Amino acid sequence: MVDDTWSGALHRLWQAASRAEEVAALADDVYAPLLATPGVHLVVGTRWDEQHVLRYMRGLSAGSDTPVIVATTRSMPGAAVREPGGEPVVTRSAVEGLDDSVWPEAEFLRQAPGVSVVACTFRLDQRGWAALALAVDGTADLSVVENRLTQAVDVIVACHTGILQRGREARRASDDALLAEASLQMDSSLDVEDTLRRVARIAVPAVADGALVHLLRGEGPEFVAATHVAVQQQRALEEAGRHDPWLAALLARRGEDEDTVFLSGAALEGSPFAEAVGANGGAAVGADGANGTAADARPAGDGPHPTVVSISTLRARGRVVGSITFVYQRPEARLPDSAFLRSLATRAALAIDNALLYELRRTAVLSLQEHLLPSQLPESVQWDLSASYAVGDPMLDVGGDFYDAVPRPDGSIALLIGDVCGRGAEAAALTGLARHTLRTLLEEGTDPGTALSRLNRALRQERATRFLTAVVATLTPRPDGTALLSTCSAGHPPPLVLRGDGTVSEVLSGGLLLGVLDDVSYESHEELIAPDDTLVLFTDGLTESREASGAFFESVLPARLSALRGSGAAHIAESLAQQAETFRDSGQDDIALLVARWTGVPPGTGLLPHDPRIEQAALR
Repeated sequence: MVDDTWSGALHRLWQAASRAEEVAALADDVYAPLLATPGVHLVVGTRWDEQHVLRYMRGLSAGSDTPVIVATTRSMPGAAVREPGGEPVVTRSAVEGLDDSVWPEAEFLRQAPGVSVVACTFRLDQRGWAALALAVDGTADLSVVENRLTQAVDVIVACHTGILQRGREARRASDDALLAEASLQMDSSLDVEDTLRRVARIAVPAVADGALVHLLRGEGPEFVAATHVAVQQQRALEEAGRHDPWLAALLARRGEDEDTVFLSGAALEGSPFAEAVGANGGAAVGADGANGTAADARPAGDGPHPTVVSISTLRARGRVVGSITFVYQRPEARLPDSAFLRSLATRAALAIDNALLYELRRTAVLSLQEHLLPSQLPESVQWDLSASYAVGDPMLDVGGDFYDAVPRPDGSIALLIGDVCGRGAEAAALTGLARHTLRTLLEEGTDPGTALSRLNRALRQERATRFLTAVVATLTPRPDGTALLSTCSAGHPPPLVLRGDGTVSEVLSGGLLLGVLDDVSYESHEELIAPDDTLVLFTDGLTESREASGAFFESVLPARLSALRGSGAAHIAESLAQQAETFRDSGQDDIALLVARWTGVPPGTGLLPHDPRIEQAALR
């Protein structure tokens, strides 16, 4: 015969279990139908942790709507005899024979009119177990009572398992989202200092209360960043990261250990984190927690949670780049697991390593770029020379722009500027070949057209796969203080002349690109320039800088240059380069400028007055 009353109650219990967010929410749905069982007078539930500490007790009597609930932290080592193994354990006991050191429920059970106790102990998870005890009288059918009790326990265990599973899935989803966001944030910068700050900040407070990042240098771990949810503690973390010998020694000992290590309690003695450790002590644990857990240091009361520290090695591309230390002051349940910390450390290490490699490459590229350009420009009372070079490629390949200024045997000066197609090692090789070939020829007095033709021949003989453009301008002094400007171009943007009165003119030039055809000749164009006139040579990175509207800097260059009348060569070169970089929304070519202001007079005459208001008006 089917017991419809119990079947309906059990069905409702399963429904409640599927919705419950914590096991305690099932109490009413469990206790009431058990109390409705004939002969049952009292139900008492208890909750224990793995150290046999009673955490919770709830009792409800038949005919009462108000349960007695006791929240406690009573340590009862004697209860170890009741701890279940893998499967629930059902026992029958006489009320009079209950040992209070084993049965904290005894004080409730003795008050009931029952004569015996039917109890079931069952494990919830690795961190604890629970028990349900029923006080029954002689009229109870014990087999029915045991059957209903085990069915209720099955629902409770299934409910707890489901809650844990949903919690793990939610945490896994949260961890995955955090890792994705961490990667996005850390990978969004190639600046080393900024990346390190992002690594420290990304996990606080989502993962830990504080974080320290150390890089591995030749002399050992070097502190680089720290953060904490509390400003005062952040300052303490920074101080510890920089100067604390305990932490420095620990990080040095860990070396290339890949496992995340957790430290708490006694393992933190002598450390800068020891002040917050609870009195119960603790131990260092490995990634698998085999030697203990962070809970070893948890005090029995509800005071502040003791400090737990984890250290993860930052390893990228087969080498250790540093370590990240997390500081926790939160419940054990909210501590991250080792797998998550390893994944976070791996992503952080890659971001840091990318930034370090980028910085190393940037340094190498800038150093190589400097060696492809003249270390200094020649000085004379008759000209004011200056140059500017701005790297435009964020990938930091070596550019192909070059310039030089060469005094010649006849007292003239040759100015040259060029641009090799493309970037990288091959472009750098051609840049060096072109600049040094032209410089050598021009120093010997070779005329610019012949020098360009011989360079073209050399490129063809070398079977260069890239072409280049160049322009050579010579300034030859004349007795009246003017200078003869002779310009020879090989497909390069024409230079500009800024006259003393502010007018700007383009120097006529032409000629075929270098390295395309054999036996090419180049013609020169001549004109006069007067004192205070300025010759501006540049590469197409300047003119092809494009703003969001689509306009090129070339369209505003004459006006911008005119506004700089009365300025020295250095100011003109730097100002035009900065203006082009500010102007452009697209275009990443390098910008090279070579500026020569012709004085034609002895020193002491000075520059024409420079009016900054004119320059500012041109920028509007």
